[in-house]
Amino acid sequence: MTFFTEQNRKHADMPIGEWLLQEAKKLGVGGATLLGCDEGFGRDRKLHSSHFIELADQPIEVTMALSNLDAKSLLLLLRQEQINVFYVKTPIEFGMTADIDG
Repeated sequence: MTFFTEQNRKHADMPIGEWLLQEAKKLGVGGATLLGCDEGFGRDRKLHSSHFIELADQPIEVTMALSNLDAKSLLLLLRQEQINVFYVKTPIEFGMTADIDG
């Protein structure tokens, strides 16, 4: 599951990207990555970009490999917290290469 937002969007006095990472960790998710992006646009068609001087409008992407149960739990939490953020959810297979049988 991948979430897309901007650096300047906050919830509970912290950027939403960081909040998502902390909540995923509390849920026991195996890992998540927060990426700062150069440019992007959303439904409002407004271009968001990172500038040398000002990073507040920087697009942020948070990616997590989630089980269906973890994804449902996280989406429920977002609804309860009244956080409206765009996401992409696709079925995936994940694991560690050391666990693959010959």
